[in-house]
Amino acid sequence: MTSRPSSDLAQFRQKLKESKHLVILTGAGVSAESGVPTFRGAGGYWRTYNAPDLATPEAFDEDPSLVWEFYHYRRELMRSKDPNPAHIAIAECQKRWKDENRRVSVITQNIDE
Repeated sequence: MTSRPSSDLAQFRQKLKESKHLVILTGAGVSAESGVPTFRGAGGYWRTYNAPDLATPEAFDEDPSLVWEFYHYRRELMRSKDPNPAHIAIAECQKRWKDENRRVSVITQNIDE
């Protein structure tokens, strides 16, 4: 029989305090809070193009103009967006941990991180 994960916040805080390396795994929801459309959500850009298919050398060879347009769209989209509280919290955590000689790694699929 396996035990259920703990929901003890004090225990979590203690483990986090003792940790030397933290991994933060983020997804499209973090960026969506800043108004960045997701590729798979409602109104997502993937409905027009399959983003992973455009992000390849083969796609560029086949239709360089489309690939340039796709990346231009992404760059221009990000110019009008600002970090949200989640982005700020992640950046502050990275700085604080670095100052304490600890490491934070962020793993994301987002284009804005």
